[in-house]
Amino acid sequence: MGKMNNSNARLSFVIPCYGSEKTIEKVINEIEQTVEGKNPYEIICVNDCSPDNVYEVLKNLALTHKNLKVVCLAKNYGQHNALMAGYRHVTGDIIISLDDDGQTPPSECYKLIDAIDDEHDIIYAKYADIKHSPFRRLGSDAAKQMGVILCDIPKHVFTSSYFAVKRFVIDEVVRYQNPYTYISGLFVRATRKIGNVEVTHHQREVGRSGYSLKKLVGLMLNGFTAFSVKPLRFATVFGSVVASLGFLYALFIVIRKIIRPEIAVGYSSLMCVLLVIGGIIMMMLGLIGEYLGRIYICMNNSPQYVIRETINIEENDN
Repeated sequence: MGKMNNSNARLSFVIPCYGSEKTIEKVINEIEQTVEGKNPYEIICVNDCSPDNVYEVLKNLALTHKNLKVVCLAKNYGQHNALMAGYRHVTGDIIISLDDDGQTPPSECYKLIDAIDDEHDIIYAKYADIKHSPFRRLGSDAAKQMGVILCDIPKHVFTSSYFAVKRFVIDEVVRYQNPYTYISGLFVRATRKIGNVEVTHHQREVGRSGYSLKKLVGLMLNGFTAFSVKPLRFATVFGSVVASLGFLYALFIVIRKIIRPEIAVGYSSLMCVLLVIGGIIMMMLGLIGEYLGRIYICMNNSPQYVIRETINIEENDN
């Protein structure tokens, strides 16, 4: 394994912020305490139109923290689009993404940074003991399985919201302009040199996760409609199997009627078959419609995000 000298690398920390007015200052301070005097660095916080007072907190912090940059989005675009907004303003050689709630400890960022080498372009944090709620954990597990099956993310890789990545990968990722963003899928399109290191996962101190069932489902839809046609292939195979079974069942009914003419035509069984087949057809049409709808929105140049204003970001940082 080829080791790289990351001691002089410029670090860019990108943090999407939503509902974190009580925790973001602690996260920023911990980053500075960990990195100060070791590497040149910047911290880019992206306010994803948070409903609380986090933007005012960030504006005040930016007055006294010279390395803090702030991007404020015009409305809520979701965590992955907020990350894209931050990535387009990074100037570092290694980019580190982490949560704004303190559950992903900035003090352990060098475990990720030091693992970046010639054999690893991306290092994800892996947690021995995950402190997410059961609902969030279920959603994360479902998203991981979806990524493995549909986006070809390596099975041995544990994906999380805490990771370090080389600049060339980010440069490739930000070329993606469509509004439906799935960061792990974009990473896999750029490189397969992905690894894990184990870090501590802290208990959430304040509030609760911003991921609702709707957002988790939306994230999974982004993953398999924007980065894979496997669901359409599955629909084709599944439809063919059901059609074959239907043909065999019809043949069975005809032969049975010829052999035993006294058997009455079954209205209930006919309705059951029609409902099942009709339901499957509607489901497949809905899947195709989901793809077509997203293609239509992309063709209309729907924005990935809209920036309302920035703080401490110069024109040449873009």
